[in-house]
Amino acid sequence: MENIDIEKIRKEFPILSREVAGKPLVYFDNTATSQTPASVVDEIQRIYTHSKANVHRGVHTLSQEMTDLQEKCREKLRNYINADSIEEVVFTRGTTEGINLVAASFGSRFKEGDEVILTVMEHHSNIVPWQLLRERAGIVIRVADINERGELDLEHFKSLFNERTVMASFCHVSNVLGTVNPVKEMTAYAHSKGVPVLIDGAQASPHIKIDMKDIDCDFYVFSSHKMYGPTGIGVLYGRKKLLEEMPPYQGGGEMIGKVTFEHTTFADLPFKFEAGTPDFVGIAAFSKAIDFIEEIGMERIAAHEHALLEYTQERMQKIPGIRIFGTSPGKGAVISFLAGNSHPYDLGLLLDKQGVEVRTGHHCAMPLMDRLGIPGTVRASFAVYNTFAEADAFLKALTRAAAILE
Repeated sequence: MENIDIEKIRKEFPILSREVAGKPLVYFDNTATSQTPASVVDEIQRIYTHSKANVHRGVHTLSQEMTDLQEKCREKLRNYINADSIEEVVFTRGTTEGINLVAASFGSRFKEGDEVILTVMEHHSNIVPWQLLRERAGIVIRVADINERGELDLEHFKSLFNERTVMASFCHVSNVLGTVNPVKEMTAYAHSKGVPVLIDGAQASPHIKIDMKDIDCDFYVFSSHKMYGPTGIGVLYGRKKLLEEMPPYQGGGEMIGKVTFEHTTFADLPFKFEAGTPDFVGIAAFSKAIDFIEEIGMERIAAHEHALLEYTQERMQKIPGIRIFGTSPGKGAVISFLAGNSHPYDLGLLLDKQGVEVRTGHHCAMPLMDRLGIPGTVRASFAVYNTFAEADAFLKALTRAAAILE
């Protein structure tokens, strides 16, 4: 496979040439959010200065142009995830809203005592919405465990299913451990028990080819800002039959058929779930981010990130006191670690003083931290624009910081 032209790619990201603390920036916080290429930023500026008009609301030229840009992005996303129809592609504000939408709307059919299965590695966004539903409807939440390498205990997961199970909701890739869950197998097992599945794809969509026909899940959610796109844009894939059965999540303009004070009918899919004016500028710019990914190619992106991961993780293990959490084979490009018994914030601050930007804390996964018996970790994560020279700079900075904290 042909190597990527990393210098050409980096030129698309002016932020990567800045300095932090007088040193060249090393941005290793991609799991939280990726940087944005110039093509996306230019599209945002072009629309605001040339084409801005509300979508689906007018017959005039600008409105028609903007509507066309938004709906072309929807079709591009349908193709990106290999969904059957654009009716199955709903725009949201992000992964979090997508999960909340499903929990509130699809979950409105759940009754007291019904059970929802999660895993201990879930982000808060895939825990709290189900807890809110538990408060409203009295559902029961059951949690699948992990092994010492951070892999899902698949047998434990399967053992949680019973006649009261109504939903299984789990991440594709752990934002802390990097674990890539066997989502196709998990989905098939849930379906064999008649249980629908929601997958949190926030950490998979920028790094793994995702295919709705192959995974065969019922709902899949992800965010633009982790895919080199704008913030505030997300996608909910939903199986058409289920979306048709679900009540609207919010009410307002755009999602209606006809409104009287006595009765309202709702728009067809996907607009039934898109109340109000969308971020049509962000959606159109998201289209450019998808182009950026597809022009490089997901296989090449994944290969580059995996090589960086292997190179960095292998060398980190030689630094005295470094403890890595999440060592499953084939993991995503994420390394969560601690230096001895030092607090992650202290290590993160020392790295920042050397121009290295990493994430510190519980990473919105407090139950997982409790399971690991730690308050949090430092997390380094990679994207296609990161280099081996940056990995070396990180390793040098980490060696120095770990020695200070020893």
